[in-house]
Amino acid sequence: MKATPTAIPDVMVVEPKVFGDARGFFYESFNQQAFNAATGTNFEFVQDNHSRSRKGVLRGLHYQLPPHAQGKLVRVVRGAVWDVAVDIRQGSATFGKWVAEELTEYSHKQFWIPPGFAHGFVVLSESADFLYKTTDYYAPESDRGVAWNDPQIGIAWPDLGMDWLLSEKDLKQPLLQDADTFIG
Repeated sequence: MKATPTAIPDVMVVEPKVFGDARGFFYESFNQQAFNAATGTNFEFVQDNHSRSRKGVLRGLHYQLPPHAQGKLVRVVRGAVWDVAVDIRQGSATFGKWVAEELTEYSHKQFWIPPGFAHGFVVLSESADFLYKTTDYYAPESDRGVAWNDPQIGIAWPDLGMDWLLSEKDLKQPLLQDADTFIG
């Protein structure tokens, strides 16, 4: 397993060792010891989630505040998404900045998004199955979000030539300047 820091070093692209031949492929999608060694972290994962979405679905930007802050290790097992992490840690040198990675069923890349970041993605393929491990359980009282199109953040979402499909919840998320964010 290899972890490569992005322009925001705490967010990393994680690449497992994939063994393939004419029959197909095999890879260890998660190994706690290998993940800790590659990322230099010591997070424990407690919940796995799976979503399926069609092309143009935009989910996010979501996060949980302490005491139930979540780190997420995300990957795509069918299709392709453009995955985004936004730093919402007040006082961070990269507060309000974002990084993105295209995740596909063929690349096997994963994206490590630690606590203190908002997360979202848009589906690029006809549909996508998106899996993510979290470092804390879902806690509705800690659930928060930021507007996907906040001009202060300025995410350059890919142009798919269609209107995004968002949930009512995601259409009503506050701007970063009005959102509850991480302190310290």
